Amino acid sequence: MSSTTEAELVDLAIRSLNLNRTRAFDDVTVELAQRCATAEGSRTVVTALVVGIRDATAGAWQRGWQPSDVHRMAVRRLTTDDQAFVLDAISDELDRYAPATVDPTFMAQLQALEGGVWWSRSQTWLDAHRQRGVDWLSLISRALTAMHLLQWVPVIERLTPLPGVFRPSATSAAKNSPSGQPADVDSRILERVRLLLAKAESTNFAAEAETFTAGAQALMARHSIDVALLADEDGEGALDGGPQGRRIGIDTPYDGPKASLLTAVATANRCRMIWTRELGFGTVIGFESDLEGVELLFTSLLVQANTAMMAEGSRADYRGRSRTRAFRSSFLTAYAHRIGERLALVAAAEMESAASAASSRGQELVPLMAARTEKVEHVVGEWFPSLTRRRTQSVRDAEGWHVGRAAADRARLDGTTSRDRVGRRRTG
Repeated sequence: MSSTTEAELVDLAIRSLNLNRTRAFDDVTVELAQRCATAEGSRTVVTALVVGIRDATAGAWQRGWQPSDVHRMAVRRLTTDDQAFVLDAISDELDRYAPATVDPTFMAQLQALEGGVWWSRSQTWLDAHRQRGVDWLSLISRALTAMHLLQWVPVIERLTPLPGVFRPSATSAAKNSPSGQPADVDSRILERVRLLLAKAESTNFAAEAETFTAGAQALMARHSIDVALLADEDGEGALDGGPQGRRIGIDTPYDGPKASLLTAVATANRCRMIWTRELGFGTVIGFESDLEGVELLFTSLLVQANTAMMAEGSRADYRGRSRTRAFRSSFLTAYAHRIGERLALVAAAEMESAASAASSRGQELVPLMAARTEKVEHVVGEWFPSLTRRRTQSVRDAEGWHVGRAAADRARLDGTTSRDRVGRRRTG
């Protein structure tokens, strides 16, 4: 391989990973590591790797991927060390653009992943890892593995402008505000939602663990209505940027029931959820004022459902054979179904309450919200023109179904704890 250039060796290593030829990949990494014995050799190898990874990362953006999507796939497929290299590759590529030309969604996701440039810009991030003590063989292997993942990811729907071509508009400019929230997302509402959800998740007492955040759902529904009314008053003006998309991870096991839960939360908040099972995520389409709440509520409900499910323990049939998996799948399916019913009731109540007040101001709330739903459906049709419907997984354990519905029924819809309810009975 002495006459082969470093860039050609990098391509050979990637092809070996594509073909699952482990021995060939190892041979190439050893050859590249040996060339790093001299300063000139190491500089050439690092340059080939950095350029290749930057191109691969930019290619992932072209194919519709965002930082959180790439990181989610890295977590599913790579080791912890390799995941760190993927995050640094993302940080390095995004650092090449002027901040004003990168959609705030990208930077918000990078910040949430705790990514960013931690190395001196006078050196490459690979050199920085080398200074931290990573040997050449490990460094090259991890860099190539990260590059392979970035080149491998398939084409998905592009939800935002590409880095480098984004241009802030009157609507999107607010995303660069200190709060980091778009103009149509009230940070105070989100904070109240988070507090209610945290209360439901943090208690160690079974009775308090039953407290539910449909009180948060009520806040979310009312906020969505208020944003719609305000946008209507402004003539569909500055607060309404149209439907957006957000991808939310749906992990195994029991990914089918979890997808049903995300669908229930999205539907209650006038959003649509499209499940891409093979890649482990659902794409939620809706207005920005709804998307953040959907993700918060789904994440919290998943924690609560999992806690309730694990508290039920394992199950066995009359012959002693385990039926735990069937029980838990049925539990989560029933939980999602019942939660969807209850969230819909809360949203409908908020709609009914707000309709009369809107009418007194000369605004018709029902057609206004229907028009927003039509906009969401239009975007779904544009982004997913070839949708296929999948039947939900059949329920194979009757006990799991009934216990799951009971767990959802026990959840309070006012966001209060059992202590709050006891206090009200005593003072009433």
